Amino acid sequence: MTRHALLATAISLALAACSGKESTAPVTTDTPAQAGQPADASTNPFMTVSPLPFQAPAFDTITDADYLPAFEEGMRQQLAEIAQITANGQPATFDNTLLPMEKSGAMLDRVSSVFFSVVQADTNPERQKIQEAVVPKLAAHSDAIHLDAKLFERVKAVYDARASAGLDAEQLRVVEETWKGFVKAGAQLSDADKEILKQYNAEEATLSNDFHNKLVAATAAAAVVIDDKAQLAGLAEGDIAAAAEAAKGRKLEGKWLLDLQNTTQQPVLTSLQDRAVRARVLDASETRTERGDGNDTRAIIQRLAQLRAAKAKLLGFPNYAAYNLTDQMAQTPANALKLLTDTVPAATAKARGELAEIQRVIDAQRADSKAGGFKATASDWDFYAEQVRKAKYDLDEAQIKPYFELDNVLRNGVFFAATQLYGITFKERSDLPVYHPDVRVFEVTDADGQPLALFYADFYKRDSKSGGAWMDVFVEQDGLSGTKPVVYNVCNFTKPAAGQPALLSWDDVTTMFHEFGHALHGMFSNTKYPSVAGTAVPRDFVEFPSQFNEHWASDPKVFANYARHYQSGEAMPQVLVDKIAKARTFNQGYATTEYLSAALLDMAWHTQGADAPLQDVDKFEAEALKRYKVDLAQVPPRYRSSYFDHIWGGGYSAGYYAYFWAEMIDHDAFEWFKENGGLTRENGQVFRDRILSIGNTRDLATAYREFRGKDPDVEPLLRNRGLKQD
Repeated sequence: MTRHALLATAISLALAACSGKESTAPVTTDTPAQAGQPADASTNPFMTVSPLPFQAPAFDTITDADYLPAFEEGMRQQLAEIAQITANGQPATFDNTLLPMEKSGAMLDRVSSVFFSVVQADTNPERQKIQEAVVPKLAAHSDAIHLDAKLFERVKAVYDARASAGLDAEQLRVVEETWKGFVKAGAQLSDADKEILKQYNAEEATLSNDFHNKLVAATAAAAVVIDDKAQLAGLAEGDIAAAAEAAKGRKLEGKWLLDLQNTTQQPVLTSLQDRAVRARVLDASETRTERGDGNDTRAIIQRLAQLRAAKAKLLGFPNYAAYNLTDQMAQTPANALKLLTDTVPAATAKARGELAEIQRVIDAQRADSKAGGFKATASDWDFYAEQVRKAKYDLDEAQIKPYFELDNVLRNGVFFAATQLYGITFKERSDLPVYHPDVRVFEVTDADGQPLALFYADFYKRDSKSGGAWMDVFVEQDGLSGTKPVVYNVCNFTKPAAGQPALLSWDDVTTMFHEFGHALHGMFSNTKYPSVAGTAVPRDFVEFPSQFNEHWASDPKVFANYARHYQSGEAMPQVLVDKIAKARTFNQGYATTEYLSAALLDMAWHTQGADAPLQDVDKFEAEALKRYKVDLAQVPPRYRSSYFDHIWGGGYSAGYYAYFWAEMIDHDAFEWFKENGGLTRENGQVFRDRILSIGNTRDLATAYREFRGKDPDVEPLLRNRGLKQD
């Protein structure tokens, strides 16, 4: 089966980890059709393969009324296809069981891929209604397949005979992964327990969807309204203009609006001079879903944690983390926790040292009769850390941003690096329809001149978009049908006011490289079977190609090609380049600690047993941070529990550690590049052939070992973060 259809119960709402197109009209928002109404083949665009290049979604013909009937028809078609497999009286083989499973669900895959991308990137009330209706149906649909005893009997027969069936390596991998997926989904349970599991899955799917929708609404509602422009002192004029535009969009004339991003800390805290306003912004961020209103998520969290623990017990595991990590590279919660907790002492020690530097700046200002004379709090950290950076490295974020204009970073940075490494080239297309006017589309051509993929980019924040940044696909690479990938990236950069340039921070630049690393992983997929294609790999491996791609942002050849002043076109002065390099590990104690706090919170929630009571969310969080020794008052978790979308609504439950695990691999892999000449076509081709193109067609630990010549080493990660000296 295709990845989207087979994993419908997990519909991860596409984070992070990571959409796009430009021009034409926005998607129409008609009333959704009634459940059960068949899709009209003459009008519903999902009934047939899109006629557009690469089978790209026909957003100019898709309406909101098309989605629900297409889901209903797609599920009906797939169940009919599965019934044909189970009705086959011949002994089960790969060709009469696994192969038709791989081909099943084509229509469901088409509508799922488009709908869940659009509802994440450009939601509206009608799409949310559709989402609420369809998510539990998809969970039940997935259960109907995974818990089908006759189907599992055939899958198991192929699995048991796999060694003598003459299968090639990729077929063998498909058999093994399919069997493991069915077992993990509960195929070996008794009929009575299967019914209980179905109830758990339906409730979990509904609650995860509710959590996500509440968070989107809460994040928009918690934006901070500023009445006096003087309170925005310190922000760049472009940022102030953008805040004014945001206020106008909410009908707040004569005011300014500071929208929230989905992390705890907010970018404006680096620049806002007004301490009271900084405190307001951070408080709004931390309490957005804890206001006791209709968007409070804490009751959902309580029940989700309890549900997942009960599900794990039903499936024979002590806790949800133990259940969920069985098919990950870490394999056990103990392995994931060890990587995290082993890093805590060095990270928190470095963070405390950084706090001492911040406090010295504040105290010095008091001595100079300025605005000092207080103990630093969490809302002070970014503002005074920036002053420490200026003093210590003579480096100011405002100096950097004019050299990072978005389009230049994209074309002469992100795309340039990909061309240098892999030989691929990009041509923007304005003839393909898009779901929002901000979206851009690029056709990607391979080094041999053959079409490779379409790439959609949706960079700007809006109220209808979920927070964060992520990648996914509209069309998966499929070797059975010859389908080429249609990949998209979504980010949440501040949209400039009309006539103003889109200037990025260094973090924004690395985010672009990161998400494009995911995109490359999808574009270069070269597998026969779609269930093991592209990014359909363990969570703690899927972040490896993306984090690895961040390294090219600071590669001297790449950096010199894109770091140019948006007005003059002049290259960034070498003295400023050197300052950025020198400040590479600046504030890494803070950055590592806030990440570890979130990752450990995730593990704390998901290592509870089924006998644990409903938890008071705030109390549980405080106790978990204290237990893991990451309870620094000035360093709040990157995500607090109540708005941690990765783990409650985004598919990273018991998996947020994956970023750190993958970072260990990515830094180790970059050592190989440094040892072999760095940014070269030859090195890029090796990485593409051995890592980026293989999907999940083989054991990935073995694949990495063959690429690198050894297992990954954590030392490069620690050095890169400044937690260990060379």
